[in-house]
Amino acid sequence: MGKDDLYLTVPSLFRCPISLDLMKSPVSLCTGVTYDRTSIQRWLDDGNNTCPATMQVLKTKDLVPNRNLQRLIQIWSDSVARRQLGAESCPNLVAVRSQNQVKLLVKHLDSNNCISSLTKILHFARESAENREFLARIDGFPNKVFDFMTNAESSIKVVEQAVKLLDLMLSKIPDKTPLLETNSLSTILLVLQRGNSDSQTQAVRLLESVAVDGESKLKIAQKEGLIPELVKSLRKEKTPGVIEASLSCLIAITMPKRIKNKLIQHRTIPELKNLLSQPNTTISITEKSLKLLEALSTCKEGRVEIWHDSVLLQRVVDKVLKVSSNATEHAVAILWSVCYVFRNGKGQEAVVGSNGMTKFLLLMQSNCSPAVRQMSADLLKIFRVNSKFCLSSYDTRTTHVTPF
Repeated sequence: MGKDDLYLTVPSLFRCPISLDLMKSPVSLCTGVTYDRTSIQRWLDDGNNTCPATMQVLKTKDLVPNRNLQRLIQIWSDSVARRQLGAESCPNLVAVRSQNQVKLLVKHLDSNNCISSLTKILHFARESAENREFLARIDGFPNKVFDFMTNAESSIKVVEQAVKLLDLMLSKIPDKTPLLETNSLSTILLVLQRGNSDSQTQAVRLLESVAVDGESKLKIAQKEGLIPELVKSLRKEKTPGVIEASLSCLIAITMPKRIKNKLIQHRTIPELKNLLSQPNTTISITEKSLKLLEALSTCKEGRVEIWHDSVLLQRVVDKVLKVSSNATEHAVAILWSVCYVFRNGKGQEAVVGSNGMTKFLLLMQSNCSPAVRQMSADLLKIFRVNSKFCLSSYDTRTTHVTPF
């Protein structure tokens, strides 16, 4: 092993795009991208219907074993094993020497050679979960990276590397409060403004990870320029990864009413309308768009803006019984808030005109949750009183419902 080597480098072709670890059972999706079976199966089991690497909607979820790649990985692994035979008399020698090198690199993060050290540490962290565990155990490692990130203002590329490293280590860092400091939030804002799509996604995930209580959410919302930039990240020209991460982050911070009002002031609702109007939007983005809209509909300002927009109400009605059970629940909650709680006649008219009454009747007979069934019943009561339509001729006993 050379002087500056860490652990043996796994060729990028052999690493799973999701876990970044060496693939044990490579399988390909219909998009042609190959993943480790365990990682992609978990992704699909979570309800996703897209390819994680390309975000293309999957026409089929079949997993095809990539035999050629499996053979190449085996050949490479055998080659590595042969090269290490000479170390069998002292099997821990290579690992110990590499670990000492990593500790030295961490120490150098505050020296003149810090950029080179960061690059090597990032490479080391990407190799395996075990490497990331080792880094997390080094005293003072997270704080050194936090300090490096906030002080590396000379190059956005360097800042992006620090953000990427922290994102990789996210689950291994117990104390993330330094991310709430003004300098850290300024750096994250810089990445959102000038970084590439991958680093933007990673920066937003860092934000979401520290939005754990009212105080932290307010700190994020009060950082000048941060909320507007997160709202901009919902625009259709952004990648699906950036949009989904931004939706998750905004959902995480919207609990306090003052933050909801701030999101409304920065035109979050029109951006959500655009997302719900886009064809081929992923299930996850649709669900999160509706969930955020539901959160905003719980305050008066949000309800007023929603009922003023008949097209938006039509888009919400369209998602009922069409996307997923989660999407239906969020959509019905929005309509219930506007039409039942707020009792807005214009909103009720828009919902009736979008065939909302029929969908609520269908929901009453479906296997929806008790909460959705109760909200649907409430809405039907309102429409019976205020609508000119007659519901008595609708025979609920002969209708069979198969949603989604």
